[in-house]
Amino acid sequence: MKSNILVIGGTGKTGRKIAARLQRLNHKVRIGSRNAQPAFDWENQATWATALEGMDKVYISFQPDLAVPGALEAIENLVNEAKKQGVKKMVLLSGKGEREAELCEQVLIHSGLDYTIVRASWFMQNFSESFFLDPILAGHVALPKPEAKVPYVDTDDIADVAVEALLHSIHNGEIYELTGARLLTFEEVIDAIAVASNREIQFTPISINAYTKMMEELKVPADYIWLINYLFTEVLAVEGNDVITNDIEKVLGRKPKSFAEYVSENAANGVWNQTV
Repeated sequence: MKSNILVIGGTGKTGRKIAARLQRLNHKVRIGSRNAQPAFDWENQATWATALEGMDKVYISFQPDLAVPGALEAIENLVNEAKKQGVKKMVLLSGKGEREAELCEQVLIHSGLDYTIVRASWFMQNFSESFFLDPILAGHVALPKPEAKVPYVDTDDIADVAVEALLHSIHNGEIYELTGARLLTFEEVIDAIAVASNREIQFTPISINAYTKMMEELKVPADYIWLINYLFTEVLAVEGNDVITNDIEKVLGRKPKSFAEYVSENAANGVWNQTV
Protein backbone atom coordinates (compact mmCIF):
# COMPACT_ATOMS: atom_id res chain seq x y z
CA MET A 1 0.00 0.00 0.00
CA LYS A 2 1.43 3.38 -1.02
CA SER A 3 1.53 6.18 1.54
CA ASN A 4 1.43 9.96 1.57
CA ILE A 5 4.58 10.96 3.48
CA LEU A 6 5.77 14.39 4.59
CA VAL A 7 9.56 14.54 4.90
CA ILE A 8 10.36 17.48 7.15
CA GLY A 9 13.87 18.62 6.41
CA GLY A 10 13.41 17.11 2.97
CA THR A 11 16.34 19.03 1.48
CA GLY A 12 18.76 18.28 4.33
CA LYS A 13 21.45 15.65 4.90
CA THR A 14 19.06 12.82 5.73
CA GLY A 15 15.75 14.15 4.42
CA ARG A 16 16.76 14.47 0.78
CA LYS A 17 17.98 10.86 0.75
CA ILE A 18 14.83 9.60 2.46
CA ALA A 19 12.61 11.51 0.02
CA ALA A 20 14.50 10.10 -2.97
CA ARG A 21 14.22 6.54 -1.68
CA LEU A 22 10.49 6.88 -1.02
CA GLN A 23 9.89 8.41 -4.46
CA ARG A 24 11.70 5.51 -6.12
CA LEU A 25 9.26 3.23 -4.29
CA ASN A 26 6.36 5.26 -5.75
CA HIS A 27 5.14 6.74 -2.50
CA LYS A 28 3.67 10.24 -2.62
CA VAL A 29 6.30 12.42 -0.97
CA ARG A 30 5.82 16.00 0.17
CA ILE A 31 9.04 17.89 0.89
CA GLY A 32 8.88 19.79 4.16
CA SER A 33 10.95 22.93 3.69
CA ARG A 34 10.36 26.65 3.69
CA ASN A 35 10.90 26.85 -0.09
CA ALA A 36 8.56 23.97 -0.96
CA GLN A 37 4.93 24.24 -2.06
CA PRO A 38 3.18 23.98 0.31
CA ALA A 39 5.90 25.38 2.56
CA PHE A 40 6.88 23.99 5.94
CA ASP A 41 8.78 26.44 8.12
CA TRP A 42 9.75 25.57 11.69
CA GLU A 43 9.69 29.29 12.50
CA ASN A 44 6.20 29.82 11.08
CA GLN A 45 3.66 27.52 12.69
CA ALA A 46 0.95 28.81 10.35
CA THR A 47 2.54 26.70 7.58
CA TRP A 48 2.26 23.41 9.42
CA ALA A 49 -1.41 22.51 8.93
CA THR A 50 -1.29 22.82 5.15
CA ALA A 51 1.96 20.84 4.93
CA LEU A 52 0.50 18.07 7.10
CA GLU A 53 -2.90 17.95 5.36
CA GLY A 54 -3.57 14.59 3.74
CA MET A 55 -0.36 13.00 5.03
CA ASP A 56 -0.36 9.47 6.46
CA LYS A 57 3.18 9.54 7.86
CA VAL A 58 5.83 12.10 8.75
CA TYR A 59 9.62 12.05 9.02
CA ILE A 60 10.88 14.74 11.39
CA SER A 61 14.32 16.31 11.22
CA PHE A 62 14.42 19.42 13.41
CA GLN A 63 16.81 22.25 12.59
CA PRO A 64 19.38 22.85 13.83
CA ASP A 65 19.03 20.10 16.48
CA LEU A 66 16.50 18.76 18.99
CA ALA A 67 18.78 19.88 21.81
CA VAL A 68 18.38 23.61 21.17
CA PRO A 69 16.05 25.77 23.30
CA GLY A 70 12.56 25.85 21.80
CA ALA A 71 12.77 22.44 20.16
CA LEU A 72 10.60 20.70 22.75
CA GLU A 73 7.75 23.20 22.36
CA ALA A 74 8.00 22.95 18.56
CA ILE A 75 7.78 19.15 18.63
CA GLU A 76 4.82 19.27 21.04
CA ASN A 77 2.96 21.69 18.74
CA LEU A 78 3.85 19.70 15.63
CA VAL A 79 2.57 16.44 17.12
CA ASN A 80 -0.67 18.12 18.19
CA GLU A 81 -1.20 19.50 14.69
CA ALA A 82 -0.34 16.14 13.12
CA LYS A 83 -3.01 14.45 15.23
CA LYS A 84 -5.56 17.06 14.13
CA GLN A 85 -4.67 16.37 10.50
CA GLY A 86 -5.07 12.60 10.88
CA VAL A 87 -1.41 11.59 10.63
CA LYS A 88 -0.98 7.96 11.69
CA LYS A 89 2.79 7.60 12.19
CA MET A 90 5.85 9.74 12.84
CA VAL A 91 9.56 8.89 12.63
CA LEU A 92 11.81 11.24 14.60
CA LEU A 93 15.51 11.76 13.94
CA SER A 94 17.12 12.20 17.34
CA GLY A 95 20.65 12.47 18.68
CA LYS A 96 22.47 9.68 20.47
CA GLY A 97 23.41 10.85 23.96
CA GLU A 98 21.41 14.08 23.85
CA ARG A 99 19.37 14.37 27.05
CA GLU A 100 17.35 17.32 25.74
CA ALA A 101 16.50 15.41 22.58
CA GLU A 102 15.17 12.55 24.68
CA LEU A 103 12.51 14.94 26.07
CA CYS A 104 11.33 15.49 22.51
CA GLU A 105 11.25 11.74 21.99
CA GLN A 106 8.88 11.42 24.94
CA VAL A 107 6.37 13.65 23.16
CA LEU A 108 6.06 11.08 20.37
CA ILE A 109 6.17 8.13 22.73
CA HIS A 110 3.16 9.48 24.65
CA SER A 111 1.31 10.91 21.64
CA GLY A 112 -0.92 7.94 20.92
CA LEU A 113 0.46 7.83 17.36
CA ASP A 114 2.59 5.07 15.92
CA TYR A 115 6.22 6.15 16.09
CA THR A 116 9.83 5.13 15.65
CA ILE A 117 12.78 6.98 17.19
CA VAL A 118 16.02 7.01 15.22
CA ARG A 119 18.91 8.15 17.44
CA ALA A 120 21.98 8.78 15.35
CA SER A 121 25.58 9.24 16.31
CA TRP A 122 27.55 12.08 14.70
CA PHE A 123 27.24 12.06 10.91
CA MET A 124 30.22 11.19 8.73
CA GLN A 125 28.87 13.87 6.39
CA ASN A 126 29.76 16.57 8.94
CA PHE A 127 33.20 16.41 7.34
CA SER A 128 32.01 16.69 3.74
CA GLU A 129 28.79 18.73 3.82
CA SER A 130 28.77 20.69 7.05
CA PHE A 131 30.66 22.81 9.56
CA PHE A 132 33.92 20.81 9.47
CA LEU A 133 34.32 21.07 5.68
CA ASP A 134 35.66 24.63 5.44
CA PRO A 135 38.61 24.10 7.81
CA ILE A 136 39.44 20.85 6.01
CA LEU A 137 39.53 22.74 2.71
CA ALA A 138 41.70 25.41 4.36
CA GLY A 139 44.12 22.69 5.49
CA HIS A 140 43.95 23.39 9.21
CA VAL A 141 41.38 21.85 11.58
CA ALA A 142 41.34 23.00 15.20
CA LEU A 143 38.89 21.22 17.50
CA PRO A 144 38.36 20.60 21.22
CA LYS A 145 38.02 17.15 22.80
CA PRO A 146 40.81 15.48 20.80
CA GLU A 147 40.56 12.38 22.99
CA ALA A 148 36.86 11.79 22.23
CA LYS A 149 36.11 8.64 20.25
CA VAL A 150 33.00 8.74 18.09
CA PRO A 151 31.27 5.92 16.13
CA TYR A 152 30.40 8.11 13.12
CA VAL A 153 27.41 6.98 11.06
CA ASP A 154 26.75 7.55 7.36
CA THR A 155 23.56 9.38 6.36
CA ASP A 156 22.87 6.72 3.72
CA ASP A 157 22.46 4.21 6.55
CA ILE A 158 20.26 6.62 8.51
CA ALA A 159 18.08 7.13 5.44
CA ASP A 160 17.74 3.39 4.83
CA VAL A 161 16.69 2.80 8.45
CA ALA A 162 14.23 5.70 8.41
CA VAL A 163 12.58 4.43 5.23
CA GLU A 164 12.18 0.97 6.74
CA ALA A 165 10.68 2.56 9.86
CA LEU A 166 8.25 4.69 7.83
CA LEU A 167 7.02 1.81 5.71
CA HIS A 168 6.83 -1.18 8.05
CA SER A 169 4.79 -1.49 11.23
CA ILE A 170 7.29 -3.97 12.72
CA HIS A 171 9.33 -0.90 13.71
CA ASN A 172 6.48 0.81 15.59
CA GLY A 173 7.43 1.71 19.15
CA GLU A 174 11.13 1.03 18.57
CA ILE A 175 14.09 3.22 19.49
CA TYR A 176 17.08 2.55 17.26
CA GLU A 177 20.56 3.84 18.05
CA LEU A 178 22.60 4.09 14.87
CA THR A 179 26.39 4.05 14.83
CA GLY A 180 29.17 3.09 12.52
CA ALA A 181 31.33 0.05 13.25
CA ARG A 182 34.47 1.89 14.37
CA LEU A 183 35.43 4.50 16.98
CA LEU A 184 37.55 7.39 15.69
CA THR A 185 39.14 10.47 17.22
CA PHE A 186 39.06 13.78 15.35
CA GLU A 187 42.74 13.45 14.53
CA GLU A 188 42.22 9.96 13.08
CA VAL A 189 39.38 11.32 10.93
CA ILE A 190 41.47 14.20 9.60
CA ASP A 191 44.45 11.91 8.94
CA ALA A 192 42.23 9.53 6.95
CA ILE A 193 40.82 12.40 4.87
CA ALA A 194 44.30 13.82 4.27
CA VAL A 195 45.63 10.49 3.02
CA ALA A 196 42.63 9.80 0.78
CA SER A 197 42.63 13.30 -0.75
CA ASN A 198 46.44 13.42 -1.04
CA ARG A 199 46.62 16.65 0.94
CA GLU A 200 48.36 18.01 3.99
CA ILE A 201 45.75 18.85 6.63
CA GLN A 202 46.95 19.92 10.05
CA PHE A 203 45.00 19.02 13.19
CA THR A 204 45.38 21.15 16.33
CA PRO A 205 43.66 20.43 19.67
CA ILE A 206 42.25 23.59 21.27
CA SER A 207 40.09 24.45 24.28
CA ILE A 208 36.35 24.83 23.98
CA ASN A 209 36.70 28.51 24.97
CA ALA A 210 39.17 29.13 22.15
CA TYR A 211 36.89 27.30 19.74
CA THR A 212 33.91 29.39 20.81
CA LYS A 213 35.89 32.60 20.35
CA MET A 214 36.98 31.48 16.89
CA MET A 215 33.36 30.79 15.88
CA GLU A 216 32.27 34.20 17.17
CA GLU A 217 35.03 35.90 15.15
CA LEU A 218 33.83 34.02 12.06
CA LYS A 219 30.29 35.36 12.69
CA VAL A 220 28.81 31.88 13.12
CA PRO A 221 25.11 32.25 14.12
CA ALA A 222 24.54 32.21 17.88
CA ASP A 223 22.25 29.18 17.85
CA TYR A 224 24.91 27.12 16.05
CA ILE A 225 27.57 28.28 18.52
CA TRP A 226 25.29 27.17 21.35
CA LEU A 227 24.70 23.82 19.66
CA ILE A 228 28.37 23.14 18.94
CA ASN A 229 29.25 24.03 22.53
CA TYR A 230 26.55 21.64 23.72
CA LEU A 231 27.76 18.83 21.48
CA PHE A 232 31.36 19.17 22.66
CA THR A 233 30.74 19.78 26.36
CA GLU A 234 27.67 17.60 26.94
CA VAL A 235 27.21 14.96 24.25
CA LEU A 236 30.82 13.86 23.91
CA ALA A 237 31.01 13.57 27.70
CA VAL A 238 27.97 11.27 28.02
CA GLU A 239 28.88 7.83 29.27
CA GLY A 240 28.08 5.24 26.64
CA ASN A 241 28.22 7.63 23.72
CA ASP A 242 31.33 5.83 22.51
CA VAL A 243 29.44 2.51 22.37
CA ILE A 244 28.99 0.81 19.01
CA THR A 245 25.53 -0.69 18.39
CA ASN A 246 24.26 -3.27 15.90
CA ASP A 247 20.89 -1.60 15.24
CA ILE A 248 21.71 -0.85 11.59
CA GLU A 249 22.41 -4.53 11.01
CA LYS A 250 19.27 -5.45 12.98
CA VAL A 251 17.04 -3.27 10.79
CA LEU A 252 18.77 -3.61 7.41
CA GLY A 253 20.36 -7.05 7.62
CA ARG A 254 23.77 -5.66 6.65
CA LYS A 255 26.74 -3.95 8.22
CA PRO A 256 26.85 -0.13 8.36
CA LYS A 257 28.97 1.75 5.85
CA SER A 258 32.53 2.00 7.13
CA PHE A 259 34.35 5.28 7.57
CA ALA A 260 36.93 4.05 5.07
CA GLU A 261 34.19 3.58 2.44
CA TYR A 262 32.81 7.05 3.16
CA VAL A 263 36.25 8.64 2.84
CA SER A 264 37.02 6.74 -0.37
CA GLU A 265 33.73 7.76 -2.01
CA ASN A 266 34.09 11.43 -1.14
CA ALA A 267 37.76 11.59 -2.08
CA ALA A 268 36.84 10.15 -5.48
CA ASN A 269 34.20 12.89 -5.86
CA GLY A 270 36.78 15.59 -5.12
CA VAL A 271 34.92 17.00 -2.12
CA TRP A 272 38.13 17.72 -0.21
CA ASN A 273 40.08 19.02 -3.21
CA GLN A 274 37.95 22.09 -3.89
CA THR A 275 39.64 25.49 -3.94
CA VAL A 276 38.68 27.69 -1.00
